[in-house]
Formats: sequence, C-alpha cells, structure tokens
Amino acid sequence: MLIIDDISLRIAGRLLLDHASLTLPAGTKAGLVGRNGTGKTTLFKAITGEMATESGSISFPKHTRIGQVAQEAPGTEEPLIEIVLKADTERLALLAEADTASDPNRIAEIQTRLADIDAHSAEARAATILAGLGFDAEAQKRPASSFSGGWRMRVALAAVLFSEPDLLLLDEPTNYLDLEGTMWLESYVARYPHTVLLISHDRDLLNKAVNNIVHLDQKKLTFWRGGYDQFERQRSEQLEHLEKARVKQEAHRKHMESFVERFRAKASKARQAQSRLKALERLKPISAAIEDSVKPFSFPEPEKTVASPIMTMQAGTVGYQPGKPILKNLTLRIDEDDRIALLGANGNGKSTFAKLIAGRLSLETGGMTIAPGLKVSMFAQHQMDDLRPEETPVEHVRRLMVDAPEAKVRARVAQMGLTTEKMDTKAKDLSGGEKARLLMGLATFDGPNLFILDEPTNHLDIDSREALMVALNEFPGAVILISHDRHLIEATADRLWVVRDGTVTPYDGDLSEYRQLVTGSGSSDKRDKKEADKSNSKADKRREAAARRAALEPIAKKIKATETLMEKARKRIEAIELQLADPALYEKSPAKATQLAKERSDLSNALEEQEEKWLELSTEYEEGMAAD
Repeated sequence: MLIIDDISLRIAGRLLLDHASLTLPAGTKAGLVGRNGTGKTTLFKAITGEMATESGSISFPKHTRIGQVAQEAPGTEEPLIEIVLKADTERLALLAEADTASDPNRIAEIQTRLADIDAHSAEARAATILAGLGFDAEAQKRPASSFSGGWRMRVALAAVLFSEPDLLLLDEPTNYLDLEGTMWLESYVARYPHTVLLISHDRDLLNKAVNNIVHLDQKKLTFWRGGYDQFERQRSEQLEHLEKARVKQEAHRKHMESFVERFRAKASKARQAQSRLKALERLKPISAAIEDSVKPFSFPEPEKTVASPIMTMQAGTVGYQPGKPILKNLTLRIDEDDRIALLGANGNGKSTFAKLIAGRLSLETGGMTIAPGLKVSMFAQHQMDDLRPEETPVEHVRRLMVDAPEAKVRARVAQMGLTTEKMDTKAKDLSGGEKARLLMGLATFDGPNLFILDEPTNHLDIDSREALMVALNEFPGAVILISHDRHLIEATADRLWVVRDGTVTPYDGDLSEYRQLVTGSGSSDKRDKKEADKSNSKADKRREAAARRAALEPIAKKIKATETLMEKARKRIEAIELQLADPALYEKSPAKATQLAKERSDLSNALEEQEEKWLELSTEYEEGMAAD
C-alpha cells in the first residue's frame, strides 16, 4: 500500500502539490494524469526519496521494493540478456551465496527462496520481456553499446520489468517504444501482479493497462475508478454539476444579501435580517470550475490542390548505401486525401520510407512519379534539434515573413498555439510540447499537399493530442502518420501500411487484428483466414467511407460557416451587453441604449435560428457518416 498523506511539494519556488493526499491499495494499477508541468515526475521523485516533501509524509510497508526505469540507459559491453538478468539483485545474491554456503539449513533456505522467486525460469522470462520490447534472440546476445540511445532505454525498461518490484513507477514509458512495443507493454502491465503507478498521455494505454486514474490538478490528487475514458466522462459530469451548484448558490446568496440590505434597518425584520447575515457567513462558497483550455493546432490549407494520384512508385528500391537497400519492391500509390498510418517495429524502415516520400532520399532503382506542384512537409522529433536555441518563436517565423509587419508575424505564431508570453521565449527554454507546436507550424508554413508526421505525440499531453487529432482531420491534404499512439491512428487514419520484411505493403485488417498479430494472441491460421475473408470488404468500406466524406463535404462547409456566424453573433451580443451594463449610457444617450437593446434582441433571435440550423446540419452530417 502506498500512502501519500497531506504532502506539499515545491520546485524552484513553485508550489506543485499543496497538502495533497492519496492512498493506493496493494495491487492497484493506476495511471497518473495531468497537464504537462503540473508535477507528476516530481511526485515520483518524492515517492522514491529523491526529493523531500515540504510537509506531510509518504509511506509504504517495510521492505517494499520500488522500481523505475534508470535515467541513464546501459551502454556497457555486456549482452542485453545479462543486463536484464542482473536487475534481479536478490536472485544474484542468492545464487552467489549458494556457491559458498556450507550450513545445510541455510542451503535449504536459499533453495526454497530461489524456488519461490521462480529463479529457474529467469533467463526465459528475461528473454520474453526483451522479445516483447523488440529484441530478437540474436539482438539479446549483442552488447548494449552496439545499440542507439532509444533502444538502450528499452533495455532499461526490460530490466525494471524483470526485477518485478512491489511498486512499479513508469514515467512515459512509450516515448521510446514503437506501436508494437506499446501494445506489448499494455498487455504486460495489465497482467503485472503488483502495484503500478504509470505516467502516460497515451489514452489507449490508460484505458487497457490500468483500472484506476489519479488526477493531479489544482495541486491536489484525486483518485478515480476505471480507465481514462470513464474518468473523463465522470469528471465532465462532476464539473457540470459543480457549476450548476455554484450558480444556484450564487443566486441564493444574492437573494439573502438583498433581504439583509432591505430589512436590516427595520425593527420588525431586524432579527430575520441578522439570521440571514449569519447564514451568509456560514455559506461556504463553491469555487468556479477551472478548466485550462488547450490551444488548437492549425495547419494552413494547400495553396493549390493537386490531382490524384499525388505520388506513385513502381518496383522501387531505397537505402543509404548503393547496393544495400533498406526497402525494395515498393509499388504504391498515394492520393490527395489519403490518411495512411505506417505500422511496423522500429528498425524496419518506417523513417526511411518517410524520408523517401519527403524527398530526402531518392530511389536507387525503380520508378517514382510525383504530381506537378506537389508540396510535401515533414515533422520528426529529431528535427527539434534544428530549432535555433537562442531565437524566439517570433524570430523563427520572421525569417519566413521578412517583409511582413510585426502584427502579422505574431498572428502567425499565435496560430501555432503559442501564447503571447511564449512568443518571446527562447526556443531552448520552451517545453517539449511548445517546441513541437513551433516545429509543426514551421513545417506546414507554406501549406503542404502532403504532411508526414513521425512520432508527433512524444511531448504532447492528452488534451494536446486530441487537438492534434482534430487538426489532422480538418487538414484537407494527405497525411502519412508514424505513431505509437493507437488512439491517434484510429481517429485519423483510413489506411494502414505495414513496413516489414524489407518492403511496404497495404494491411487490410484493423488495429485490433494487428494487435493480435503483434502480441501473439489468437491462432495465426484463424487470423490469416479472417484477414483473407475480410480483405476485400475492408478495402470496400474504406472506399465507401472516403466517398461518404466527399459527398458530405458541402454540409461540413455549411456547418463551419454557421459556426462562424454564431460566434460573431455571440461576440457582438457580449459587446452590447457590456455597453448596456453602463448606467451612464442611459443618461447620456438613451436613444443609443434603445437602439442597442433592439440590436441585442435581433441578434438573439438570429442566433437562435442559426443554432437550430447548425443542429439540423450536424444531425444530417452525423447520420451520413454513420450510414453503412
């Protein structure tokens, strides 16, 4: 059991947790969620004792083993399998003692304990974990120094999973995993026999791997039962009820205040007035619900549409060295409105294929046809290193708008979702999510016809990922997506391509079927038969879905136009109400007050009509999209 009792945490003078409490029973699997910067990682440091609390206490049973991924990835000459096996220090100590022990009783105790911790199957368990994280039998025998930093972090993750601590702390473990590794981890954590506290912004992981959510918000910790979708629904309902209660209480307060003001001077009502005054003092105010809004992503529309197909390949071969192809037999077609997700384990060539599409690599053999005027943009995590650390977002954008006035430059930065304060912050001081926004804005500055995104979500919280999903769905061009975020793929991609065995091929199953393929659940024969039976119907359904979207595009445009009119009407009504709230208006210009009141009435009627129209159009659009 983990008990967090009335703790306060402060870092660099900033209060992150303020008298927060939480109890996690043994065996609980919980996801720790909250906006970036709220203090989730800092809380982990307090749990492990790396950081002291300002007040309160954190406790758990004696001898509780706490495990988390090492901050530095192993880079020794030891084979991966040995690094993972050494993570179980108790097993190593017992094996070493067994070689030297002479007391029969102690030898019996050692052997009993080795049996209890299943020591005889240790190597098989370590190999299974490494395989699940993408290391085949040959790779497991290679030294850690032969792998890149991202792959070494997988080894560090494998080590802590193998050690099987009583309290497992995982901080964004999917950031260095591909989709396949994420799917495996999801299943592993769901079966983990001890307590897990997991920081993640991966909605699917939080829905399937854990059964509770801990929400860090407003410097407090709140425990919710269920996965992330259930938490989001329950919290939304709670905020709605809280706001209704606040409004009702405020009306009650104003009524009592009015009574007190009117009757406190009257002797016959003085006692009642005093009673209400005391009731007002006892009335604890309900605070307004504070919901930080997330800035939307905005990608410019292509200046010029390009006819399909925008790109085709015939028997193409691509690689980095002549005669050593990474991918071959590439015969593919990309259309102007395609939404394609690339699946396949890291190292199979997804990024190589993305670079080929982006024009950063050329075919070694085969043919490639590109539509005239095609603009291609690409976002990749490693490109964040290309930002000029000493320059602000405004300075980055000004390089692309040399002759534009300052107001236009700043307006363009605002479209990227960066606040006024962040516009003038040096790139080196921006958060990972803010750098990602800036880089995406720069990548799509000229309105591409095809936008390639290689792991765009690593530094985005859940709400920002939702905003990215909305922007990608609204983007009228084609999208190629590489991501370990299954929710983002399912919400934005219409087609799946698998990169494996040295080539790229369309995949006619869905992500659930692909998950079975990756995790090994279900019979392979049945899966193959099911995929064969469904291949045509899947393709047909995707074509039908694309046709439905095209047919419903006029309705979608009407909905957008109606929303624009509604927003203008609301803003004008708010402006008029501010003017009408000024008592001086009625003295200085009563005619203007009458005119404004009439305008407000007309606008309210027009707004009501627009809302009815919007509702009808939205219903028509949703019914059209839901049609089989």
